[in-house]
Amino acid sequence: MPSLAPLPQVVIEPIVRSALLEDFGRAGDITSDAIIPAERKATLALNARQTGVIAGLDLAMFAFLLVDPATDMQLRCRDGGKVSAGETIAIVSGPARSLLTAERTALNFLCKLSGIATATAALVDAVHGHSAKIVCTRKTTPGLRALEKYAVRAGGGANHRFALDDAVLIKDNHIAIAGDIRTAIERARSAIGHMVKIEVEVDTLEQLELALQVGVDAVLLDNMSVEELSQAVAMVGGRAITEASGRITRASAAAIAATGVDLISVGWLTHSAPILDIGLDVPVDANCSRRLN
Repeated sequence: MPSLAPLPQVVIEPIVRSALLEDFGRAGDITSDAIIPAERKATLALNARQTGVIAGLDLAMFAFLLVDPATDMQLRCRDGGKVSAGETIAIVSGPARSLLTAERTALNFLCKLSGIATATAALVDAVHGHSAKIVCTRKTTPGLRALEKYAVRAGGGANHRFALDDAVLIKDNHIAIAGDIRTAIERARSAIGHMVKIEVEVDTLEQLELALQVGVDAVLLDNMSVEELSQAVAMVGGRAITEASGRITRASAAAIAATGVDLISVGWLTHSAPILDIGLDVPVDANCSRRLN
């Protein structure tokens, strides 16, 4: 897998800050403030309770640091790394109150994004040996799209468009309102710049033939059977990127990839992937050789 570039701090800072403010409420962590002496220090471990792929360590660290800059977080793995159940992911040290205050926000990000990365990695493994790439969609949590698409990359997948202005994607409702595929494609081409690609969604081989006659950069083959996908790939013959979409599962992914499609897009990676169970535990062995700078 190519080297995973971290998300810029300018992207994650407002998201983490907003999550902390939501959790602080009007008076902060009244439980920890009441129970834990202000001078008490603690060393805790972020431990994986399931086997999976990690994503979101920068966000977890930033949550701890925003609550208290005196916090130190030492890593035993990196985003995109695989961990086993029981394995320690990171060691966190600092004022005990602050660690407990930031705990839930840090874990919310880390568990959610690691769940997406883990689900993505399972699909990537399922299509190993084929040329198809696993890609995500715009079916993301509002406000968290950049994070969730990052988690897909951490799991070895790739990203579809990030927003409506990335590329033209002509879907069934566009076609229905425009009147037909040709009209929709021709209108799109006349309105966009030379750098913008056009993809069109087709449900049948007849629609695919019409799209190919007009000419497009990519075709989204929606909810087609494996047999139809094979025929569609043959019809396209390399003239456009082929993308399979609709009800993709780990069990079906390999057969779909074997049809020769270029992309397999999966919406549930970002809207329904289960979290990876990760906990913040004490006591720990705080000996750790790697640190996130």
